[in-house]
Amino acid sequence: MSLATLRALCLAAVSSSLLLTAAQASPSAAPVKPVTEDFFGTKITDPYRYMEDVADPVVQEWMKAQGAHARATLDAIPGRDKLLERLVALQGRRAATVSDIVETPGGRLFYSKRGLGQNVFKVYLREGLGGEERLLVDPEALQAATGIPHAVNYFVPSWDGKYLAYGISAGGSEDASLYVMDVATGRQVGEPVTRAPDGGVSWTPDNRYVVFNRLQEMKPGMPATERYLDPVVYMLEPGKPEATATAVFGRELLPAIGLRRLDNATLIFQPGSPWVVASTNDTTERDDNLFVLPLDQLGTKNAPWRRIASTADGIADVALRGNDLYLYTHAGAPRFRITRLDLRKPELSTMTEVVPQQEGVIAGFSLGHDAIYVSLRNPFGVGLARQPYGGARLETIRLPIEGLVSVYGDRAQLRDGVFVYATSWTDAPQVLVWDAKTGKGTPSGLAEAGDISSLPDVVVERVMVPSHDGVKVPLTILSKRGVERDGQRPAIVYGYGSYGISSDPNFSTTVYAWLEQGGVYAIAGVRGGGELGSEWRLAGTGANKPNTWKDGIACAEYLVKNGYTSPGRLAVRGGSAGGIFAGRAVTERPDLFRAGVIHVGSTDTTRAEFSANGITNISEFGTVADPQQFRSLLEMSTYQSIREGVPYPAVIFVHGINDPRVDIWHTLKTGARFQAASSSGRPVLLRLDDKAGHGIGSTVSQQLGESADVYAFLLWQMGYPGFQPGAAAE
Repeated sequence: MSLATLRALCLAAVSSSLLLTAAQASPSAAPVKPVTEDFFGTKITDPYRYMEDVADPVVQEWMKAQGAHARATLDAIPGRDKLLERLVALQGRRAATVSDIVETPGGRLFYSKRGLGQNVFKVYLREGLGGEERLLVDPEALQAATGIPHAVNYFVPSWDGKYLAYGISAGGSEDASLYVMDVATGRQVGEPVTRAPDGGVSWTPDNRYVVFNRLQEMKPGMPATERYLDPVVYMLEPGKPEATATAVFGRELLPAIGLRRLDNATLIFQPGSPWVVASTNDTTERDDNLFVLPLDQLGTKNAPWRRIASTADGIADVALRGNDLYLYTHAGAPRFRITRLDLRKPELSTMTEVVPQQEGVIAGFSLGHDAIYVSLRNPFGVGLARQPYGGARLETIRLPIEGLVSVYGDRAQLRDGVFVYATSWTDAPQVLVWDAKTGKGTPSGLAEAGDISSLPDVVVERVMVPSHDGVKVPLTILSKRGVERDGQRPAIVYGYGSYGISSDPNFSTTVYAWLEQGGVYAIAGVRGGGELGSEWRLAGTGANKPNTWKDGIACAEYLVKNGYTSPGRLAVRGGSAGGIFAGRAVTERPDLFRAGVIHVGSTDTTRAEFSANGITNISEFGTVADPQQFRSLLEMSTYQSIREGVPYPAVIFVHGINDPRVDIWHTLKTGARFQAASSSGRPVLLRLDDKAGHGIGSTVSQQLGESADVYAFLLWQMGYPGFQPGAAAE
């Protein structure tokens, strides 16, 4: 795909959405219909509760007007189109991206890749590393037929490589249907199975059945909160009618084992193992419930599943090998450790330690044929080590790139070595194959190399910044070499801080586009993330959640104090659960920021649990039914923190209307509240896209169009030359 074609797709992705209903210069204010509730003696008022019914014609009309206004405003910013052209050109420089690799016997490799100049991830096959690449699944063909972007949500080949199970969803919805392909012919086998989400698909070791977790069918009148409740795991012989699928795991099927309504399950198999393990959680919990069953009893009536662990036992991941179950746990080890449990006596009290807690954080592990491969995290990145089976210590693996090293995994445990993804803030991603015999990592050849030789020379600074309570927070600062610390640089401080997820090094040509403008991009490893282990996560959870945005504020103040920028040229940015980070930083310190950027943000936490995916997040954020948790949720809520007459910064909300993770009404309500309350006169824009969701599955053209809009908006608000209305773009 040429750069000209990609640019045309970017423009089309922007102009094709509902946002281009006739633009209005200034949309009318949203009607106020207050609802007041009393929670344990605290009264809160919700002026836009009605917007939670997004199908309401009044809400639809206001939403379209807001989207049209945002589109017209962004298109009118001088420099925006030129910035998009630069983003497209830079994207053409980066390497192809391989998101997953699965090897089956005989060296057959299945992988998901977005090639150079391609718009979406596709699934490919090679017979060995030197084999010819064969395209198996192409979602662009579906987009061409329907006009709607499609995405591959997952793919899982059978253990022998004969079949490929994969999930496809449309418009960013993540509402995947499960397909099965005969790999030899490329033909579809049987009919697709709907409501089969990512993370719940596997194959029995004899390759006879595909196994999948299926959500219940949502019937008219059912509340949205029912969507992820009472799922059932089925196994189905490829090519057979859906009606012949056998239910093998679920709450009503197995009432004696104590499953919760929110337990969504994945069944874990391994060739050569006589066991099947079920791992369940509410889809967002860090830790799992675990159950075990002799494999030969799967699908029998009253199958004797036995519970191994509950979420309170602190087991975040497992891997099966023969009679042994390897456990990745933070129980008694806040920086994590790896233990082993003999499933012939499946009691946690009998497990033995394999890899003890390290000085750094054990960020994850994978079982290979030869060794356990362990990811080791420091506050600013992740490296790789291995421990041979039966060995007593970790051996550090040296690779040509240091920053973020992650293992693709060896599902069948076939390889003496491992496939790794390696990148840094300044190194384009590489897919390497590390050979245990030679001790060397070399390019795999699965991903085409990019050309970044002419990109700006970027300086990476790493500092530990004291927060409000003296705790030091990791902060990475990116800038173009030679940029002065004159306090006038446009700067963005980004943070996330939830679920124990870390903000790791990530090569981004879109960030380079910001740095080329003389900008500074800072990444704050705030509490709630996993940068420093499970204790760091808990220090930003529940009643401790204010640490998340206060850490971000401290990092922003550091940038100002040290001359990187000034409040008039500083923006805060966060997305999804990071909407709490960005939104609350804006409402707590409106004087510190010129602008806020909130992507698909969770901004009304007191109402989130009444949505489909919000109910799954009670374990992370809390429930309004509990007095203490209610108070924490109220403090987290950007929406409830907005006050009348405060001169708030400019804010741009970015949201896909098909978002299944954070409902669009978070953005609608919070945007309306900012527009009504702020006394600054600065714009509050709602950039909406009816062919997108949470961002997962978005095409490159959608992503680049979004980046051009966000950067142009910020440079406009920061007074940057070339982006001011009435002035020609430079």
